[in-house]
Amino acid sequence: MDTAGQALDDASNVVPVCALPNGALEALLAGYGLRIAHVAEGTPIPGSYWGGREAGLIGDVLYLRADTPVHSALHEAGHWICADSTRRARLHTDAHSDELEERGVCYLQALLAERLPGYSRARLFADMDAWGYHFALGRADAWFAHDAEDARTWLRRHGLIDAADRPTGRPRIA
Repeated sequence: MDTAGQALDDASNVVPVCALPNGALEALLAGYGLRIAHVAEGTPIPGSYWGGREAGLIGDVLYLRADTPVHSALHEAGHWICADSTRRARLHTDAHSDELEERGVCYLQALLAERLPGYSRARLFADMDAWGYHFALGRADAWFAHDAEDARTWLRRHGLIDAADRPTGRPRIA
């Protein structure tokens, strides 16, 4: 799985955070201790790894503009949740995760999408594919259904999901 490139032809069709009900993303992430800061339209997003309209992450603040894609917000939130407490305290722009943690982030992103009013796992997968996430099985939904056991195991080992694949609502400790 590689998130290194955007499929620019399709990336404009992804759902932006402004399409969500007011406060929905804040309510989903508040229990984890992650705060959201809204950035004015046309302003560079602090802590954005990809630049443009992509979400940014600095410390315990997720930076978003109205045009930030929901999948980007969930992905960066997933990085914050999956980072151990020491790395989470120093997060700035690049989460410095390894490949297995990155897979865990993507899996958690899909679980969180189901809990986000105005969004869904199916829509997340379409947005991930449009943006250009790369999976060995081609599509995000195929990866999630058939090639993500290592991600589930990693998330369970770190207490981020339970045995029924439900998010625990707590960030990683160690």
